[in-house]
Amino acid sequence: MNRLASERSPYLRHASSQKIDWRPWTEEAFKKAADENKPVFLSSGAVWCHWCHVMAKECFDNDEIAGILNEKFISIKLDRDEHPDIDRRYQLAVSAIGSPGGWPLTVFLTPDKRPFFGGTYFPPVASHGRPGFNKVLGAVSDFFINKKKDVDEYADGIVNNLRFEETEEAEPGAEMIDDAARLVLAGFDSRNGGFGTFPKFPMPGAIDLLMNRVLQTQDQAAEEAVKKTLNMMALGGFHDQLQGGFHRYSVDEAWMVPHFEKMADDNAWLLRNYISGFKLFGDARYREVAGGIIRFSREVLSDPDGGFYASQDADVTPDDEGGYFTWTDEDLRRVLDGEEYRVLTLHYLSPRGKMHHDESKYVLSIAKHPDEISEMTGIPLEMVRELISTGRKKLLSERDHREAPFIDTTIYTSLNGLFITAYMNAYRVFGDGTVGEFGIKSIERVLRDNFSGGRLLHCAGVDALLDDHIFFIEALLSAYDATGDRDWLRQAEGLMKTCIEGFWDGPSGGFNDARERLLGIKLKPIEDIPHPSANSVAISCLMRLYGATGEAYYLEHARQSLRVFSGRAVSYGIHASAYFNAIGEYLKHNA
Repeated sequence: MNRLASERSPYLRHASSQKIDWRPWTEEAFKKAADENKPVFLSSGAVWCHWCHVMAKECFDNDEIAGILNEKFISIKLDRDEHPDIDRRYQLAVSAIGSPGGWPLTVFLTPDKRPFFGGTYFPPVASHGRPGFNKVLGAVSDFFINKKKDVDEYADGIVNNLRFEETEEAEPGAEMIDDAARLVLAGFDSRNGGFGTFPKFPMPGAIDLLMNRVLQTQDQAAEEAVKKTLNMMALGGFHDQLQGGFHRYSVDEAWMVPHFEKMADDNAWLLRNYISGFKLFGDARYREVAGGIIRFSREVLSDPDGGFYASQDADVTPDDEGGYFTWTDEDLRRVLDGEEYRVLTLHYLSPRGKMHHDESKYVLSIAKHPDEISEMTGIPLEMVRELISTGRKKLLSERDHREAPFIDTTIYTSLNGLFITAYMNAYRVFGDGTVGEFGIKSIERVLRDNFSGGRLLHCAGVDALLDDHIFFIEALLSAYDATGDRDWLRQAEGLMKTCIEGFWDGPSGGFNDARERLLGIKLKPIEDIPHPSANSVAISCLMRLYGATGEAYYLEHARQSLRVFSGRAVSYGIHASAYFNAIGEYLKHNA
């Protein structure tokens, strides 16, 4: 048993039975590395991460590799959901080294926390162009022991590369929104919806930007892009066709085969997109998709007493990627009667939905619509719809009897803020009182569990970051808008002033992501990765507070944030769409 069994993080506890002498992120671990003149091996991941589980099984359960780590390294396990600020800095470091980021994140550090080598997933022995982890460990240990000067120079170079540099400021104007919208539309996939190729992530900020264009300018190209994207995401296997809700991203360009983890932040933002789509276009399909996200979040990703959970794992075991969510022809024949089987195989099975590791298994997607099936089979349309409804219920009931993927029940303030805002929006648009009531109950849960001594927490025992403050402020403002209760407004004001005191980067402007500067590095993120950045949402919240109170204090902070990020946001393009939405909020209140 290592030191992780008593940790709050389920991801860390899952590693507590491994033979590696894992430690959590503590100063004691780095002191031990310094005392013993050993490099630190940092493994950052999450309980929902498929490849984290794969590397754990292949490498961390391997006796040879565990022996090398215990002899030559001080090993630290980090939950990136629990400490996203730490993970973010080392993600940037690995990118600076020349490796794409992601999870599991594998980083080697000096005892003073400076990174000098890293990557993501490593197999136990060399395969598919990746070096074996056993050889990597030997080479890194030798490098650290025998070439200390090179290690220091390389680590200093990486850290210096991460230091934040201010860019030229500009006064925000409507022309910046015009340019951003053109750039977003240039990346639109007109065949499949969404933006770019694969892997394909939903880009909620970009969808919002285009919807705002439709609302304000009746831009036909923007309308086509939004509708195509919302429609195609809903039709693919990226969307859980049985229970509702969305997986994290699609491995192909057509939204057919997902990475199967389901995340609170993704579903909260997509809920907002589909609510806005329904409000803007009046398409009942968007209300149905939004209702499915609400159903999934209530049934799976929330506590009945209030509060939203963090995630649902991708898999039950790393050996069967997506096994809980996929179906074979034999499964369908066993569960459905003859007519249901005939209709549902036409409705749900597409050749493009086959799993790459086992082509007998399908991700369910909408392959054919009821009217097409009726025309093909001669079955009356209403009967087709009834067969789909009864068959879907049978499949969901069957799936409910399978061993389900792990749910991380941690109540993170940031993720709750996102979902609460979406719920309050749903209450205002759909008029469902139970949704509004659960949103308020979840605010109360966060205030009860994650607010201590006048200080907001990220989760139990972890100080709040910028994301926690801003997304929860937005939730409080959404509750105020939905209910008219000025107590929510007063709490939002108090929390914003606390946020400015703790995170504002004076005198240049903008918010730092954390109070503490690990490695002496400040980060002021404005990019959407892929969900909208807290700095962009902060500008919108400041403008809403200015609109509600008339206090110039909020307007001045919003203006300075917009100016300081103007150059960087233009360079990020589609990945800073939420910033350009914030410009719109500023111009609306300050015309």
